Amino acid sequence: MARSEPGVRPRERQMSALRRRLSEDQVLVVDGAMGSMLYQRGVFVNVCYDELNLNRPELVRGVHEAYVRAGAEILETNTFGSNPVKLSSHGLEERTEEINRVAAGLARQAAGDQAFVVGAMGPLGMRIEPWGPTSREEAAAFFARQATGLLDGEVDGFILETFSDLGELEAAIQAVRGLSDLPVFAQMSFGSDGTTAYGTPVEVFAERMGTGLVDVIGLNCAVGPAAMLETIERLVAATVLPVSALPNAGLPRSVGGRIMYLSSPEYMGRYARRMIDAGVKIIGGCCGTTPAHIRDLRSQVVSVVPRHSGPERRHAEVARVEAQEPVPLVERSGLGAKLGRGEFVITTEILPPRGWKPDEMLAQCRELRNGGVDAIHVLDTPRARSRMGAIPAALLIEREVGIETVFHYTCRDRNMLGMQADLLGGAAAGLRNVLAVTGDPPASGAYPDSTTVFDIDSIGLINLLNRLNRGLDPGGSSIGDPTRFVSGVALAQSAGDLDSELKRFYWKVDAGADFAVTQPVFNPVDLLQVLDRLEREELRIPVIAALWPLVSVRGAEYLANELPGVVIPEPILERMRIAEDCGVEEARKEGLAIALEVFEQIRGAVAGVQVATPIGGRESTLELLASVRNSVRT
Repeated sequence: MARSEPGVRPRERQMSALRRRLSEDQVLVVDGAMGSMLYQRGVFVNVCYDELNLNRPELVRGVHEAYVRAGAEILETNTFGSNPVKLSSHGLEERTEEINRVAAGLARQAAGDQAFVVGAMGPLGMRIEPWGPTSREEAAAFFARQATGLLDGEVDGFILETFSDLGELEAAIQAVRGLSDLPVFAQMSFGSDGTTAYGTPVEVFAERMGTGLVDVIGLNCAVGPAAMLETIERLVAATVLPVSALPNAGLPRSVGGRIMYLSSPEYMGRYARRMIDAGVKIIGGCCGTTPAHIRDLRSQVVSVVPRHSGPERRHAEVARVEAQEPVPLVERSGLGAKLGRGEFVITTEILPPRGWKPDEMLAQCRELRNGGVDAIHVLDTPRARSRMGAIPAALLIEREVGIETVFHYTCRDRNMLGMQADLLGGAAAGLRNVLAVTGDPPASGAYPDSTTVFDIDSIGLINLLNRLNRGLDPGGSSIGDPTRFVSGVALAQSAGDLDSELKRFYWKVDAGADFAVTQPVFNPVDLLQVLDRLEREELRIPVIAALWPLVSVRGAEYLANELPGVVIPEPILERMRIAEDCGVEEARKEGLAIALEVFEQIRGAVAGVQVATPIGGRESTLELLASVRNSVRT
């Protein structure tokens, strides 16, 4: 074998072969599913399929060989999830490059001189900015590690597939293009309506990919061939690039405890012909497809010349959707008006009931309204314990009691699509104020065996709210009139890792937060120092301080030792112990006195206070509210 030129990978010197085939008037057939085939061969879903490249190479190579015999001209490596983020869940992140290199070698052994090998790269399995804390540069670095291994295994190109986030796909393209000039296929997953899970229309995808960085654009996964065909027609009309289509074999079904895809090879073959007639140049299969499906695809397209894709192809106009200016803060809600005008706000909080009867909650809210608060915060499954949802509880309070609410919205156990649906429904019903909360893990609640979903965190949620307030969904499509949310976030002023807390707070403010609520304040010095630092760093949003009137030593010790982010100095705890020695009522009075002392020290530095309602502390809450209100008036 001839020695490679310095800095040039062996396959890269031959990169024109696949690109030359892409320029010819022939349909190219890609293989089908790898995961489905491994599942059929007895590999359970709890196994790391990427690790099989190392410990069961003959099994992986056998699947590739079956697709070559079926007529596949392009093989995808068994590396869809072989990025360091996904591999880390199996303790394999340090073997990222090795797994990808070996996987490429297995596919190349099976391909011989009968097929090209493309390195398969899927999403990281984590949200990137603006929906998560990972920057695009960090995401690109993760993808680069995978691409490096695939290049070492001598792939002929790359297929970036099953992406829903256009920004993440662009990060993957950036990573590959920083290492190689080999052909790149860019594929996203679209629903039957022609949009991704983020709401990105297929035309926007086509426009963003038409910058010369990729060689093929297409669709894969999510839906079967019939549902994909209409979106394919829209994609073909919006691009001059070669188009690929890799549908699932229909939608999955549970049959005898196993997940099955029931679309037959003949059915897939008929729709492959229709897709080629629509302008598709690269055809294959995704989830549920087998060598039998690929064999039928091959027989359907072997004599077909694809529709010509040249400059004369009609272009669909991409509707330009411009972000609208948000409604001014003072016009969004009563709370927003007070914050916008710099008026001191007084709020409190309520726990929704465990059952479905709201009578007691509403009675408490009437009492708090009469106590002079501007709004009532409605907590959302605090400490991961099941209660009535915050949105319906807030709607009941506003309708029945006639006072504004701030509904807390927890990211835990919700995906972004569901969040958007909830928020749009809340907006339509008249809710205006929301506090974005990442949420506690279920293990900290009453149901430790329950599963959890963290699709985005509070930073991503604030970005979502900001988009909605500008009339856009996450994919950049119009929702019509902008929503009018006043968006709040949490601030842990006594966090153990304060630098990390303030870094997250910076991103919350940058994402569009309108105000912040602190953790309960027992050490005014901590809060004042943080506020001074925020001012120096120009993180200027109204900060509302949480005041918690202690009612007992037990409650104080619980807060100090078991509630994350809350710090109670030992002198405060000692004061409560001394007071409680003189009786329960003395402890309650001492807790109230402590809260009032804290308030007097911070009142000039904050935009308002939120008075907590500890269990058994309603009397203290009302007294503290009255004292704060009278103090503000004077």
